[in-house]
Amino acid sequence: MTRTEFDAYCAGLPATTNVVQWGNASVWKVGGKIFAVCSSWGEGSKQRIAFKCSDLSYMMLTEEDGIVPAPYLARAKWVQVSKDKALSDEDLKTYISTAHGLVAGKLTKKLRQELGIDA
Repeated sequence: MTRTEFDAYCAGLPATTNVVQWGNASVWKVGGKIFAVCSSWGEGSKQRIAFKCSDLSYMMLTEEDGIVPAPYLARAKWVQVSKDKALSDEDLKTYISTAHGLVAGKLTKKLRQELGIDA
């Protein structure tokens, strides 16, 4: 998934906002909380996608080749896709949607209502 495809997919999720920060990282938020990032972390300038995941998904995904604990965010159960095709685009979209839901679900009921999301 390219950065353009990543941005387009995240933009289609409910109540999302985007900011470019941290040295040109595309940071996607729901209710002001980050759920996914596309940036050139680590060696080289290749774009990598990172996202929040459940405890179980974190354990499973970090066992896969090409998926590592996300720099700076691993303690919060974030992973980074460090190799192309480590996940199919469809699987990546599913994980990003789940990340959105995990983060949205932790927002206050009032904020979820204001944003018009059922989490």
